[in-house]
Amino acid sequence: MMNKIKTLVAAFLLISFASFAQTSDQPLKIGYTNVEYILLQMPESKQIESELKTHSTQLESQLKNKYAEYETKLQAYEKSAATMDKVVRDDKEKELMNMNNSIQEFQRSAQASLQQKEKSLVDPVIAKIDKAIKDVAKENGYTYVISNQALLAGPEDGDISPIVLKKLGVDPAKAQQTPEPAAAKPAAATPTAKKKNK
Repeated sequence: MMNKIKTLVAAFLLISFASFAQTSDQPLKIGYTNVEYILLQMPESKQIESELKTHSTQLESQLKNKYAEYETKLQAYEKSAATMDKVVRDDKEKELMNMNNSIQEFQRSAQASLQQKEKSLVDPVIAKIDKAIKDVAKENGYTYVISNQALLAGPEDGDISPIVLKKLGVDPAKAQQTPEPAAAKPAAATPTAKKKNK
């Protein structure tokens, strides 16, 4: 989940990290924050992880069933291929090839399904964080808010993450320093169907 969230956060930072126009009578005030860190502190983060894990487990189970069926038919074919009539053997080989193709197609669609599920769960939370960051920046007079991942040096009081967390109803004092949730295992990580021997 971490790598996918990083990708989504990077896209978010490039597209929607707002800068606030500087007026001539307002001094330049720059704040920084970490959207990924904020996301992982939110209660929704655990729900997202749980739903992704459930979805991934369901996909993995379906894939294992398909693979087990393929293996059973492959073994039956290998045992009796030598005594089969050519027409029957060709038919069985075609069936095995179609099953193998079906497994590979399922792996691709399962991965896409998992990514789509993650996007549908994470995007609304990212939008909520975006709004909170913009509200905090406006309320506290920040001209710009940047990602701390792009920050090489800066004062500690420039970090608006605790204020954003408060705005989102999360107690910054209870926030984890380096949260690392277990990643949902992608369904495509299971073994691919092996090629049959002719």
